[in-house]
Amino acid sequence: MTKAEIVNSISLQTGIGKKEVAITIEAFMEEIRTSLANNRENVYLRGFGSFIVKHRAKKTARNISKNTTLVIEAHDLPAFKPAKSFIERMDGIENPTSED
Repeated sequence: MTKAEIVNSISLQTGIGKKEVAITIEAFMEEIRTSLANNRENVYLRGFGSFIVKHRAKKTARNISKNTTLVIEAHDLPAFKPAKSFIERMDGIENPTSED
C-alpha cells in the first residue's frame, strides 16, 4: 500500500479532503522522523507499535570478493517493533482457525 492509497482510504472513511489528509500524514511522519533522528526519542503508539532507535556497535566485516576487512563504525538505526495486540491480529489473519 502506498502513501497515496492510504490518503485515499482515510479520505473516504472520514470524509476529510485528500489534501488535508495528506498534510496530516506528512506532519505525522515528520514528527516521527524528528523524534528518532534529531532527539533520539522512541515513539510509542499503544495498540500499534513503537518506532525505536537501535544502536549498532562497531564491528569488523569482510569483503569476500576483494579479501579485505572493513570496520563498520557504531551507528543508530530506526526500527519498528509491533505491539503484541498487532502481532496477535496478524497471526489471526494469516492463520485463521477453523473449527470443523
